[in-house]
Amino acid sequence: MNERGKKRTIKGVVVSNKMDKTIVIRAERLVKHTVFHKYTKKHVKYLVHDEKNECQVGDTVIIMESRPLSRLKRWRMLNIVEKAK
Repeated sequence: MNERGKKRTIKGVVVSNKMDKTIVIRAERLVKHTVFHKYTKKHVKYLVHDEKNECQVGDTVIIMESRPLSRLKRWRMLNIVEKAK
């Protein structure tokens, strides 16, 4: 939780759904270089709990921070923004 007591939400793309009730999300963000002032893309992968196994690879989803669900899972899927084509 952040300082106001709200849980963080992140938007990302599903890159794997091979585990049971778990998906892997890739979230990108833009970071400004301190010297050259050029923006570069950084990405992070999150293991996310998907209770109904409804996500497919390529879906865009919103995830929310939660209590630890396993050794690496600390996020839950809120909703699917866009289904993969």
